[in-house]
Amino acid sequence: MPKNARALLSTLILLFVSLPSFAQDAEGVIEHPMIERYPGQVVAWQQIENYQPYQVATGPVTGYRAISDWIETEGRVTRTFYKYEGEDRTYAEVYKNYLDALTGENFDILGAGSSDDRKGVTIGSRQWMDVTFRTNPTTKPGEVGTMFSGTASAGGAGAIVAKKDRAAGTAYVVVYVEQHAKNYVGTLIDIVEVAAAETGLVVVDAEAMGSDMAEYGRVVLDGIVFEFDKATLKAESKAALEAIAEFLQAHPEKYFYVVGHTDAKGSFAYNRKLSSDRAMAVADELAQTYGIASDRLEPYGVGPLVPVFSNLTDGGRERNRRVELVEK
Repeated sequence: MPKNARALLSTLILLFVSLPSFAQDAEGVIEHPMIERYPGQVVAWQQIENYQPYQVATGPVTGYRAISDWIETEGRVTRTFYKYEGEDRTYAEVYKNYLDALTGENFDILGAGSSDDRKGVTIGSRQWMDVTFRTNPTTKPGEVGTMFSGTASAGGAGAIVAKKDRAAGTAYVVVYVEQHAKNYVGTLIDIVEVAAAETGLVVVDAEAMGSDMAEYGRVVLDGIVFEFDKATLKAESKAALEAIAEFLQAHPEKYFYVVGHTDAKGSFAYNRKLSSDRAMAVADELAQTYGIASDRLEPYGVGPLVPVFSNLTDGGRERNRRVELVEK
């Protein structure tokens, strides 16, 4: 090998070896679009529950492991833990960034606080975090444990409790930030969307449909009612069909699947056909009565394959019987 070529190869190898290794998000993360991460953060852990209770603390610590002011809610809970590694940022910068972002997005700030020494009983103190974490524990192990276990370092901590009333339903956001070490800032963001928003069971109107479609890519067509065990639309479906048609007419460039779902009672073959027939009935009605181009709506039935609740209860089965509009 020529001398110049050997020198070039050696330089390239040295450059390759010395390149920094960039941390990546944990595998399988589905980051919630409601809040953008702080620049440089990496998702180290996430837990998503389609439906569970969650208590939002809105007041200070009032006694031993006690907070008197809570909002009890339930719905889809997305918990995402971010880490920032580097000495060029502090917890205070991350905390202020999220507080400004939530305020700028017109969230109602229900409570916020931070402390360099973590002492005290107010929102954002170590005591406050301990109580909220005990009340809303995680069931999935991982790096979020650094947040729940705390640290012996003297770094500060802070928290923000916020709420936003959307067309699709109310959402609560709780942001916890801590200086876990000199070069490590941890941030846990809990997003709680009330049951009506997360299961998609909203009162259908064009605004709500647009909001859910933009955020989730789908919307449950609540208000569509069929005769028992049939694919025949009942008269009370008219208001929902009019709202769906209004949404479709406002977005003529978009195409959708109309997806039918059933509960798990009965045979799979029967439910698959029933769900397909119901999806077809909705698509046909929108085309024939409301003038929606038939090629924009592709009906499809999945039977009981995508439940949103357990089929072991009447309430769960009722929620699982639905028709959805899913953007292509």
